[in-house]
Amino acid sequence: MKKPRARDLGIPFEGTTGKHNNITDVDNVKVGYSTIIEGEAARTGVTIIHPRGKNSEPVFAGIHSFNGNGEMTGSAWVEEGGLLEGPIGITNTHSVGMVRDSIIKWQIKNNAMYQPWALPVVAETSDGGLNNINNFFVEEKHVLSALDNASSGFIEEGNVGGGTGMVCYEFKGGTGTASRKFSENSNEWTVGVLAQCNFGRREQLTIAGAPIGKHLTEDIPNLDSENPYEQDSGSLIVIVATDAPLLPHQLKRVAKRVSLGMARTGSLGGNGSGDIFLAFSTANPKAGYPDENGFVDLKSLSNDHLNSIFYATAHATEEAIINALVAAEDMTGHKGIQVKAMPHDKVREVLRKYGRVEDGKWKVGSRKWKVGSRKWKVESGK
Repeated sequence: MKKPRARDLGIPFEGTTGKHNNITDVDNVKVGYSTIIEGEAARTGVTIIHPRGKNSEPVFAGIHSFNGNGEMTGSAWVEEGGLLEGPIGITNTHSVGMVRDSIIKWQIKNNAMYQPWALPVVAETSDGGLNNINNFFVEEKHVLSALDNASSGFIEEGNVGGGTGMVCYEFKGGTGTASRKFSENSNEWTVGVLAQCNFGRREQLTIAGAPIGKHLTEDIPNLDSENPYEQDSGSLIVIVATDAPLLPHQLKRVAKRVSLGMARTGSLGGNGSGDIFLAFSTANPKAGYPDENGFVDLKSLSNDHLNSIFYATAHATEEAIINALVAAEDMTGHKGIQVKAMPHDKVREVLRKYGRVEDGKWKVGSRKWKVGSRKWKVESGK
């Protein structure tokens, strides 16, 4: 059974989504998870993103560190060379090394090395409240499973993969994704976003322009000295994929717009937060393979035609973060720490108060969402 998503609650968003409204709406992108929930202490996992399926062809990429109190291995070479060479991993802070080394082993085994050496991109957010992060529950087998089982189409959200033990706006957080279609001069492309959400104070949370967090003040986790969560010191990792032909410096500009999608949900970034964003393009498949004379034929949008993808990236990021909150479920973890999921019915009540939904209905595109107290359905409408 699929978990509810933000649009199922009637939450309005800007822009037109792709088929699945997730990062795999960009052709050839695949996502895999390993979710580790064991005993009372293990609440963690691994997320893998394959930019071009499971082959070794590099993609142009750009990175932006909105606030750098975090880690994304391999980022120095992406910044320098403009190419992302292989799968991306996202996990918890203390498992970055394990995921990095396991990706290299997988690349060697599967003959998926672009060069004789590898600098995998692996990012992290800390799940050290719900998960006993010092017990190193992520093992090589978990990484290899996520790499091998990655797929396109529908992907899970909430308490899955690297997002398993994360907290967002002092609700249960985790993994979220969304996509947008955009066009320039009659050409249509897709941008997809996957976010691992572990940031924000409750009072900051904003949904569809309404100050949701100021109204939902119950069940805030106990942030005492026994609990390492300091949510303005949390982190956000976002991976942006697009099939639009962009060069590395342009993709860096796209990655910067993730910050605006984050801000639309209420957070402005904390001093201790690791908010690091990467954007890549699946266009120009031969970017890493010059001809015998050392030349590569490339195609790129001009800078004057980037506004549409800037807007699409910000809007998809906003929705991906809210999707993570909507899909997440209550969790009890290490030392009995409890974190509640965002209450759907109360969110709708606040949205109605601020005029974002009306009489339990919201018109989204050509569909009208009817929101009941327990379930939803779609009616055709104009």
